[in-house]
Amino acid sequence: MKFRSFGLALWLATAGPALVPALLTTTQAQQKQNLTLEDIWQKGTFSAKSVPGFNWMKDGRYYSSLDQGSLVQHDVTTGQAVQTLVAAADLKLPGQDKPLPVDGYNFNADEQQILFSTGTEAIYRRSSKSTFYIYNRQTRQLTPLSKAAGKQLYATFSPDGRRVAFVRDNNLFVTDLATMQETAITTDGAINKIINGGTDWVYEEEFSFAQGFQWSPDSRYVAYYTFDESQVPEYNMQEWGPLYPKDYRYKYPKAGEKNSIVSISAYDVAAGKSTKMDVGAETDQYIPRILWTQTPELLSIQRLNRLQNKLEILHANAKTGQSNVVLTDTDKAYVDITDDVRYLAGGKEFLFTSEKDGYRHLYLYNMSGKLVRQLTKGNWEITEINGFDEKKGLVYFTSTEASPLQRHLYRVDLKGKGKTRLGEAGGGNNTVNMSADTRYFLNYHSEAGQPQVVSLRNGQDGKLVKTLEDNARLRQKLGDYNLGKLEFINFKTAEGVELNASVLKPANFDASKKYPVLMYVYGGPGSQTVKDDAGGGIAFTNYLWHQLLAQNGYIVVSVDNRGTGARGSDFKKSTYANLGKLETDDQAAAARYLATLPYVDKSRIGIWGWSFGGYMTALALTKNADVFKMGISVAPVTNWRYYDTVYTERFLKTPQENPAGYDDNSPVQHADKLKGKLLLVHGTGDDNVHFQNAVAFTDAMIKANKDYQTLYYPNRNHGIYGGNTRLHLYRQMTDFVLKNL
Repeated sequence: MKFRSFGLALWLATAGPALVPALLTTTQAQQKQNLTLEDIWQKGTFSAKSVPGFNWMKDGRYYSSLDQGSLVQHDVTTGQAVQTLVAAADLKLPGQDKPLPVDGYNFNADEQQILFSTGTEAIYRRSSKSTFYIYNRQTRQLTPLSKAAGKQLYATFSPDGRRVAFVRDNNLFVTDLATMQETAITTDGAINKIINGGTDWVYEEEFSFAQGFQWSPDSRYVAYYTFDESQVPEYNMQEWGPLYPKDYRYKYPKAGEKNSIVSISAYDVAAGKSTKMDVGAETDQYIPRILWTQTPELLSIQRLNRLQNKLEILHANAKTGQSNVVLTDTDKAYVDITDDVRYLAGGKEFLFTSEKDGYRHLYLYNMSGKLVRQLTKGNWEITEINGFDEKKGLVYFTSTEASPLQRHLYRVDLKGKGKTRLGEAGGGNNTVNMSADTRYFLNYHSEAGQPQVVSLRNGQDGKLVKTLEDNARLRQKLGDYNLGKLEFINFKTAEGVELNASVLKPANFDASKKYPVLMYVYGGPGSQTVKDDAGGGIAFTNYLWHQLLAQNGYIVVSVDNRGTGARGSDFKKSTYANLGKLETDDQAAAARYLATLPYVDKSRIGIWGWSFGGYMTALALTKNADVFKMGISVAPVTNWRYYDTVYTERFLKTPQENPAGYDDNSPVQHADKLKGKLLLVHGTGDDNVHFQNAVAFTDAMIKANKDYQTLYYPNRNHGIYGGNTRLHLYRQMTDFVLKNL
């Protein structure tokens, strides 16, 4: 190969100038590389860089980050490092030669003391336990947070920086940093019975938080959750490896079963006692959020009924526990829980987002819950509140106003005037991390097929201060490969439903040829796979795998069906109480539309997906067996009766109230309709979508005398990763596609 290239170079050197441009173009095309599974899953060839350990410092002028074990301060206006706050060499324990391998940190209020975490172990999706140390910048001393045995969870400074609260063994503690005296706030914690200061499995997974306590702004109180999960049924997973497999039992409330009974208390630090808050007499309910207001001793508690169609905001007195309802938000289907409640300084007003006009928008209320005004309006949605400028009365938020496929930062004042877009011009998606004073924000910008660009921007006008990471090397590296361009289209189904889709064609696409199509689906409520972004983690690596398939002559298409997000409440909630029906109807309709295109081989259309997408794949291959030739179903729910209460009942009600919603679109009920080739994949250690789902579906297919292939991964969780796992999985998936589509 080298010899041939060398000979060509000599020939080009003597060739006429008219020949050189054409030959160079041909040569460059020939030099384009093809992707390999090892590139994607083993070598880290396409790993994007970010800004690790980024934290805004208190004045908004500086930020800090971890750099090779040291904590470094950077100037926001230049992005340059200005000083090392803590050198790695200072993080040594007595008698140790090497510094602590820190994996996280947090400052106290005056930034003179720092909590460092090390040895962090993941528990579930959002929970982890670590060994925490306090570092004093003045004395340069490193002290363990606790002398007691066992790692700690969620260690958090009080706002005044004098104490740290944390959880250990399902109990909540507070340490006085002046004396390092540790006080137990609770003592009744017990595994699989009582949890204090943390959340149970279903809250962590479905309400998206694991830390179950918060300091009051004046540091006088710690508000905390208590979960009594003693009546919640246990799920048992076997951990394979030893001579006799171990049982792992944990509380998992399946649809229609008992949930934890949840209470909220406020611990008075000075008095050393807790007071239970009044959250009502009903115990079969959810408390998805608590939040301290700007008024001393006033705690905001969100209360949600079990069917999740009525959300109430309560204001509770931390000293007495007395509460009253100030705001109620209802919906004919369900109310989504967000973090978009903001209490304004002065204790007179708060911000709240709601879908009550058909799209998620921003509202201003007084503290009695009376509407002051709606601040935003239109056929677009707010996806996040990013910051609030108290002095100027400006709210910063991310929205879909430009397109459902995009996300951009905007601001508006408290009169609903002066709405302005900030940050990156053009398309793409932006994720924003704003300083507390809103003077600056960190912007993560990405577009389809392009790695993210991380930049610092001015909060007043959105102008670029400095690009911190442009991933230029990765961008150049991707340019060396034979990649197709991702296109976005929309089309109408036979029912007249307009759907958005992305289409990835081979780089050498020839419209006169016929191509097989593999559809990639997720399709769950409020989700999106059709977005103008590079994706992160699994999303970007799936994009690269789809490119690998395109190199092998496949067109890869993704369609956002009814039920997905960013297009208003009616579109998203159209699937309510009948999960799976309209979604798979739309995927089948999309396949039929693709079959009409002159360059698509209609006899070779397949589908694949993971989790909800695995469910969609299994259902599509059975209920729409004549449309799809093959499918790969990874970690699917196959019967919603097997999934958790919060997620499933939000969209289907309980199985007691709506049995048909659970059974009519269960792949288990339609196994006898299977015609195409199916690869069913699951991890035996999946704490989220239990392996039980795969077992039930395979059993149904055996009873129906249907052929299928299975691939299971011992002890792997819902993400199916670790070591060579992903490489192995995607090799099997690639082979299955090549052989069967």
